[in-house]
Amino acid sequence: MAAPEPDRAIAHNDLPLPSPPFIHVPGLANLRDAGGYAIEGKPGKAVRRGVLFRSADLTRLEDEGVALLRPLGITHVFDLRSVTELAKGGHPPPRTWEGAARVFVPVFLDKDYSPEALALRFRNYSDGPEGFVKAYAAILASAAEPDHPYSPFRTVLEHIASSPTPSPLLVHCTAGKDTLILALCNLPDEAIAHEYSLTDLGLAPRKEEIVQHLIRPGEALSGDRERAERMVSARWLTPPPRKENMLGTLALLRARYGSVERYVVDHLGVSQASVEQIRKNLIVDLADGEEPLDWRSHAAGLAGEPRL
Repeated sequence: MAAPEPDRAIAHNDLPLPSPPFIHVPGLANLRDAGGYAIEGKPGKAVRRGVLFRSADLTRLEDEGVALLRPLGITHVFDLRSVTELAKGGHPPPRTWEGAARVFVPVFLDKDYSPEALALRFRNYSDGPEGFVKAYAAILASAAEPDHPYSPFRTVLEHIASSPTPSPLLVHCTAGKDTLILALCNLPDEAIAHEYSLTDLGLAPRKEEIVQHLIRPGEALSGDRERAERMVSARWLTPPPRKENMLGTLALLRARYGSVERYVVDHLGVSQASVEQIRKNLIVDLADGEEPLDWRSHAAGLAGEPRL
C-alpha cells in the first residue's frame, strides 16, 4: 500500500491539519513527521524527513491504520508513558506490528503525566506558561537522573546516532525528546515551538474524552463539567499559546543546564561523538526541487483559524 498522501489537508473533527507534517492514520491521533524544517544559517539544509515521527498513544490503532504505517518503515515505537499512567488508564500496551518493536522507556515510574494529569497541574496557571514550564522542568530532571533504569531520552537519542542511516522511529507521550533533537539540529526556537504547538490541533479530537475522564466519579473534578471544560480549553485552545510554553521551556533548559547540548552530554550521558552523529544523520541537503517545510506560513495560517 502506498504511503499516506502528502501535501493535503487532513481533517479531524473538522479541524484542518496541514500535511505535511501531519499524516492521517485512522485510530492514531497527532501523527506527524518532525522532519522537513530548514536549518538556520545553512541554506539548502533541512531536518531529514522520514526518521522521527511522533503521535498520541497507539492503543486505538487497528488493522487499517497499521497498513498505512507500514510504508513509513518504523522499526521502533518508544513508549514514554509511566507505569502509573498505564495502570491508571487501564489501557493495553500500544499496538505494534511485524518489524516494529515497542520499547518501554518511561520518563517516570510512579507519576502520572497523561494529558488529563497535566491539565490538572496547569489549573492554577491559566494566565501564563508557568505550569507548563514547571511540568517540563520535572520531565527534564527525571529523564536525566543518573540512576534512571530506562534512560528514556538517551535511549531515543542513541538510536538516532547508532547508524549513519538510522531506522525510522515513533515516539509517543511525554514531550521533551523532539525538542532536544530539533535543538541539536540547530533549528530556531520559534520553529521548535511551532512544531510543538501543532499538538494542539492533533489532540483536539480528544478534548471530550479528557473532559469525561476529569469528571468521572472519584476524579478531581467529579461531576463538574463546566470547570473541566474551562480547564481543558485553557490547556489546548486559548492563550497563552503553546508556543510561549515551549519557548519558556527552552529558556529554562538553557538557564539551568547551560545549553541543550550540555544537557544532553553532561546530564543525559550521550557522548559528544553521538551528538555529532545525530547532526550528520538528521541535517541533510534538500533534494533538487524540494522545499523545506514552511512553518512560518503554517503558523500564520493557523493563528487565524478557530481551534474548535
